[in-house]
Amino acid sequence: MTPVTSDPFPAADFDDWATTYDNTVLDDRFPFSGYQNVLAKIHSVAQPHPGNLVLDLGTGTGNLAELFHQEGCKLWCTDFSEPMLAKARQKMPSAHFLLHDLYDPLPPELDHPFDRIVSAYVFHHFELNEKVRILSVMLTRLVPGGRIVIGDIAFPDKAALEKVKRAVGGEWEEEFYWIATESTLVLEKAGFKVEYIQVSSCAGVYTLQP
Repeated sequence: MTPVTSDPFPAADFDDWATTYDNTVLDDRFPFSGYQNVLAKIHSVAQPHPGNLVLDLGTGTGNLAELFHQEGCKLWCTDFSEPMLAKARQKMPSAHFLLHDLYDPLPPELDHPFDRIVSAYVFHHFELNEKVRILSVMLTRLVPGGRIVIGDIAFPDKAALEKVKRAVGGEWEEEFYWIATESTLVLEKAGFKVEYIQVSSCAGVYTLQP
């Protein structure tokens, strides 16, 4: 797979992070404040049922996918970091794992419909127009009545972002964080039905349907 040379978040950064990631996300401060609550909200909003086919985009070490695995769902998990996938495989040996960069076309293994498509703490690495492009492709992989549920670093509006940015100070990192007032309008214009829930001061959950 040819990497995107302009990608400011290369896979190598996540390869190095794989061994400590699960400890990092338990540090309840920006950007992972409320991390466990975000995963739980994704799971509850998705309303999975045993036997559902679930695609987890950017699964990392599999923390979100594991909730669906415990529910008896059939999991397909993608990530662009092989060390991250290795950690996830240890938790869910029966799941399907694919090394895949979301900038690239979907691999043929994913050329079938899913009941749910989910993701956690991934899409803030993409500019808004790229978020919409990727998610528009994912819509074509949903069964009728299916839904996409995305949990990520997100703010209800620009003022909320600026408030957290001031509070965080030197720990702030400038990335492509969701701002609900802006992203909702763009997603709706692109043909999505959008629902948004703020979960913590710096994270929220989007539910997307056609």
